[in-house]
Amino acid sequence: MLALAAPAAGEAAPPAPTTAAPEPAPTVDPTTADGALIDGRRRPGYQKTLPDKVEQDNPGAVNAPPPEAFYDKWDGEGSPSDLVLDTGLPDRWRIVSSLCPAAKGGDTFGRLLASRFRSACHSQRDPFHHNTLKGDRPLAAGKKPGFLKGDDWYFIANAVSDTVVEPRSFPIPVGNQTTTDPDSNDTFGRSNSLVLSQTFIAGFSLLKGETAFKPPVVEYRVAIAGNINHVEVPERRVLFVEPSKGTKRTDGFIGLQEAFIDYHLGAFDTKRFDFVSLRVGIQPFQADFRGFLFNDNQLGVRLFGNRDNNRLQFNLAYFWRIEKETNSGLNNIAAPLRKDWVFAANVYRQDFPVVGLTSQLSLTYNVNRETRITTDANGFPVRPALIGDLRPRTYRVFYVGYGVDGHIGRLNLTGQFYGAFGKDRNNFLTSEPARIQSFFGAAELSYDRNWARLRASALYATGDSDPYDNTETGFDAIFENPQFAGADTSYWIRQSIPFAGGGRVIGVNGRNGILNSLRSSKEQGQSNFLNPGTALAGFGADFDLTPNFRLTANANHLWFANTAVLQELRNEGSIPKSIGWDLSMATTWRPKAAQNVVFRLSGAVLEAGKGFRDLFDQRGHGKQFYSVLANLTLAF
Repeated sequence: MLALAAPAAGEAAPPAPTTAAPEPAPTVDPTTADGALIDGRRRPGYQKTLPDKVEQDNPGAVNAPPPEAFYDKWDGEGSPSDLVLDTGLPDRWRIVSSLCPAAKGGDTFGRLLASRFRSACHSQRDPFHHNTLKGDRPLAAGKKPGFLKGDDWYFIANAVSDTVVEPRSFPIPVGNQTTTDPDSNDTFGRSNSLVLSQTFIAGFSLLKGETAFKPPVVEYRVAIAGNINHVEVPERRVLFVEPSKGTKRTDGFIGLQEAFIDYHLGAFDTKRFDFVSLRVGIQPFQADFRGFLFNDNQLGVRLFGNRDNNRLQFNLAYFWRIEKETNSGLNNIAAPLRKDWVFAANVYRQDFPVVGLTSQLSLTYNVNRETRITTDANGFPVRPALIGDLRPRTYRVFYVGYGVDGHIGRLNLTGQFYGAFGKDRNNFLTSEPARIQSFFGAAELSYDRNWARLRASALYATGDSDPYDNTETGFDAIFENPQFAGADTSYWIRQSIPFAGGGRVIGVNGRNGILNSLRSSKEQGQSNFLNPGTALAGFGADFDLTPNFRLTANANHLWFANTAVLQELRNEGSIPKSIGWDLSMATTWRPKAAQNVVFRLSGAVLEAGKGFRDLFDQRGHGKQFYSVLANLTLAF
C-alpha cells in the first residue's frame, strides 16, 4: 500500500484527484417506436450499447493479387476498370450460377461442381429459386433489348390460373309467363344453380433499379386476364332478358387489368430511401385496409410515397372508371369510359396512436354524371336501376374515413369508420333532390394462441328510416370487395340475392359484397344511398393444423339496419330486421407451403331469419340456402 507525502509547510495542498462524471445516457420515450423494443427482438441498425472492440490478426495471410493480374494489358496508368475483363466473370448476381454446366453436355468436373450448388442450378420454370423471369437477377448485358439503356433492368413474369366450381342456391324469382314448372307459379321457383369459372392471368413487368431496399427508378407493367364461365339455373329470365334463350349460358372475355408506368420522381432521404413516385395508367387501388369502400383496377393517375423512415405513407389519386364486362367482371376497354370519377387522398402513420397500430385518414370524392340508359350484355337495364320512378340519377358524395390496423400487444385489431356526405339529384321515390348523410363502421379483433387465431367481427352501415324526407341515410360504397368476417367463404358476401317484388333486376346485396345497397349491379350499377343498411355480428377462428393446412370456421348473424325502404318498395306494413345466421367452414391446403399452389374448399349455409323469410319464403321452403366453393389457384 502506497502512502502519499504530506505537503511541506506553506505549500498549498494539491487538488484532490477527480473522476469525470459519466454523461447521462440519452433517455428514450418507451411509448415511441425507438423505445418500444420487445425482448428477444432488435430493430435493424439500432443498439443501446456498442459491442466490444474486435481486433483481427491474420499472421501469414496472403495479400490479394494486384489489379493487373486480371487483365491482359495494363500500363499502370489510369484505372484498370476501364479495361475489359478477360476472365468472363459474370455480374455479382450470376457468380454462383456460372458454375452450373450447360443444359446439354458439360464435363465431369462441371457436373460434380453443379451437384454442390443445387440451389443455384435449376430450371427457369422453377419459381422457388433464383430466376431471371421472376426478377431475382437483372437482364444480362448482351440479352436485353437495345432500347433499354443502362444497367439493372429486371424482367418479372407471372401467370395465374384460377379455377372455381360453385354449386349454390338462392331465391330465384319467376313469372307466370316464364316458368316451366306448373308448381312454381308463385313468386319464387327452384333455387339450385351451378357456376363454373376459369380465369387465366398473365402479367409482365419491366423495371429499372436495385429493388431490394428502394423502389425502382421506372416500371412498366401489363396484366391481361381471360375468363371462361358457364352458369346453369332452373328458371328462365335469370341469365337473359329474353325467355327464349334458356337457362344455360357459356361466355368468355379478355380484359386488360393493368397497364401502367411507374416513375420514381425522387427521394426525400437517400439514407432511408423515402421517396415519391408517379403511376399513370390502369392500376390496382385499395382505399382502406380491408376493401370496404373502393377496391378495384381502374384507369388513373396516382402520386404516392413515404416519409420519416417509411413511418408515414401517402396517396393522392384520380380515377376515371372503366366499364366492366357483365359476366366476367373484367375491365372492358372497348366500351366508352363511364362518367364516374373518383378522387382519393389518404395518409398512413405507423405506431399511432400506440406502438403496433397503423392509422389511416382518408378523403374520397365520388362524382357520377351518368344519365344515359345502359343495359348489360344479357339485356338487363343497369343504369338507371329499375326501381322507383325509373328516372336517370346523378350524385356526388364525399367520404371521410379513419381506419386502424395492427396490434396492441398480442391483440390484433382492424377498424374502419366512414361518413358519407353529398347530394343525390334524384331520389327515386320522391323524384326530387336529396341530401346524402350516412355512416359506416366495422371492427375485427383477433387473438393468436399457438396455432389458432380467434376472431370477433362487428359491422354497422346505416339504413334509411324515412324514404320521403329527402335525406338519404343508407350507406353505400363505390366498389367494395371486403376481406372481412369470412370474406368469400361467407354465404352473404359470396351470393347476390335478387330483390323480387320491389324492383326489377335489383339485388338486395352484391356478389363479393357485404352491403345491402339495392343496386342493379356492383360492377355496372350506381351507388344507392336509399337502402335498408346492414348490421353484422360474428365470431370465427383460423386453425393452422399443419404448415400446409388451415381450417377456418365463421358464424355471423346479419340484420337490416332499417326496413322502412323495403316496406315501401314491397308495399308491406312491417318487415322484421333479422336476415339470419350465416354459417361457413373452409379448408385451405398449400402443398408447397407457398402461394404457388393453393386449394380451397368451403361450404356455407344461410339459416334464414324472420326478415329474410318474410321477403323470400315460398310456401315454407325458403328457410335454408347453401353455397359451396371449390377453388384451385396455380401461380408462377
